[in-house]
Amino acid sequence: MSLRAVLVDDEQLARDELGYLLGQVGGIEIIGQAGNGVEALSTIDRLQPDVVFLDVQMPGLTGFEVARRLVANRADAHIIFVTAYDQHAIEAFEVNAVDYLLKPVEPGRLEMAVDRVRRRIATDRAADGTVRNAELEKIIELVAERQSRRERLAIKVGERFLLVQAEDIIYASLADEGISVVTSQHAGTSSYRTLDELHERLDPKMFWRVHRSHLVNINKIKEIVPWFSRNYLLRMKDEKSTEIPVSRTQTRRLREYLKL
Repeated sequence: MSLRAVLVDDEQLARDELGYLLGQVGGIEIIGQAGNGVEALSTIDRLQPDVVFLDVQMPGLTGFEVARRLVANRADAHIIFVTAYDQHAIEAFEVNAVDYLLKPVEPGRLEMAVDRVRRRIATDRAADGTVRNAELEKIIELVAERQSRRERLAIKVGERFLLVQAEDIIYASLADEGISVVTSQHAGTSSYRTLDELHERLDPKMFWRVHRSHLVNINKIKEIVPWFSRNYLLRMKDEKSTEIPVSRTQTRRLREYLKL
């Protein structure tokens, strides 16, 4: 069964990558793209696709707001969420999504999601707007899978996305291009938009927000260097021995933690 698809993501590179992967799956015609929620609604209404690959975090309307409007308007398009965030799977179930894929998308998982769309269309399982127990069980399995991936994080290095072990991350910092992430072997950027979102993904016992612009792995601190006004710098275990400032509000916590 050939499928007509619309891709929705605020990053052109992400749409290009997904389009390439769908081309490898085969049997899918990409008939339109959109870079934000408002554009997505008009594109979907105009083109009437079989399936929409929908990002969650977008300017204007989020992916879930788009999905809820599609449900309210009784749109026929089936929804597959494609996102860097792993905490929204139950919401995906609530809006009757076919599947929920985590970036960077694994080709095998993408093919499974496309097959699920074909099966839904063939059997008309979602015609009455409900999801059967088997579908709920599948979503719950996906939630468990995402939680198990808490120990891994995707970072962009050049034009590639690499999966790194969270424990290998030395520090993450706000930078002009987003959030830079440094590990023992790689330096790249995270797809998370704020350090708060990244921190939520990581083990709070291992990672410490020492400054509004810096998040460090406490196991990767090489030295604690006294600084002015009784503050400190953390010298990290990367190749450059990067020095990370500790904010005034976090200095007391550092002293208590290390008995300084």
